[in-house]
Amino acid sequence: MHAADARDATAASQRVATLYQGATDIVVALGVKPAAVVESWSERPTYRYLRDALKGSLPLGLETQPSLEDLIYLRPTLIVGSRFRHARIEPLLARIAPTLMLDDVYDFRTGMREIGRAIGRSALADRLLAAFADRTAQLRTRLAASFGARWPLTVSVLDFRDDHVRAYLENSYSGLILGQLGFARMPVQRGPTRVMEKLVSAEQIPVADADVFFVLQRSGSAQVQRTLRAWQAHPLWTTLRAPREGLVFPVDNVSWSLAGGFQTAHKVLDDVERVLLT
Repeated sequence: MHAADARDATAASQRVATLYQGATDIVVALGVKPAAVVESWSERPTYRYLRDALKGSLPLGLETQPSLEDLIYLRPTLIVGSRFRHARIEPLLARIAPTLMLDDVYDFRTGMREIGRAIGRSALADRLLAAFADRTAQLRTRLAASFGARWPLTVSVLDFRDDHVRAYLENSYSGLILGQLGFARMPVQRGPTRVMEKLVSAEQIPVADADVFFVLQRSGSAQVQRTLRAWQAHPLWTTLRAPREGLVFPVDNVSWSLAGGFQTAHKVLDDVERVLLT
C-alpha cells in the first residue's frame, strides 16, 4: 500500500510506527515523534543523533523482525515499512493500521515526500527537500570552483569488514548524494542500479581506485583493523590515486550508510564540505 492508501492517518492524531531506519529519521525531521521505532543497527537501542527525539518511543525489536504484538498494543494511526524488509508481513501490518510501504529505503527524497503526504505534512516536506536541493547545488558549485579542471573528482566509498571490503556504488545511499554533488565514478564502478560491490581479495583493490576515498568507520574490531592494514600494506594500494594524494577520509558509518535518512544526508554534505573545502 502506498501513500495514497494511507492518507487517513492525518496530522490530527499522530501515532506513527516506523519499521526502518530512514523512516524514523524522516518522521522526526517532519516534526513528529514516532510512537514506536525499530532498533538501530548500531549505537543501540537508537542512534545517538536521534536519542533525545525518541525518548519514550516504544521499541519494536529488530528491523528485520518487528514485534507485531507491540504494534497491535500500540494501535498506531500509520505504519511506515519497507517493501524490501517487510513485504512478507505487509498484509498483517495492513490489518493493524494504515500502512505505507516504501520500495527503496535509501531514497530519502521519495521517502520524505510520501511520508509527508501520509501524515499531512507535505508542505513541510517540500520545503525541506527544496532547502536540501539548494544546499546541494551550492556545494556542487563550490566544489567545481575549488578543483577547477580536476572536477569532477572520482569517488569511492569503502567499508572494511572482517573478511572483505564493500565498495558502495552509485545507487547506494551515499552514492545518490555524492552523485547529486557531481562526483564521478571510474568505469568499473558505474551502473545506475548498482548498490554495492563486495571485494573479497587484495587483487580487487584496483576496483576501489578514485581521486578521493571516504572510508566508513563501522567497527574498531581487531579483525576489521587487520583487513584495513592488509589493504594499506599491499603494493596495489600505493598505486591508487586517493592514497597517493592524501585524499582518504574516515567518515561516520551511521551518517553515511546505516541511518539512511534526510537528516543524515545533511551530515554527508557536512563531511564533504569539511574535508574538501575547509
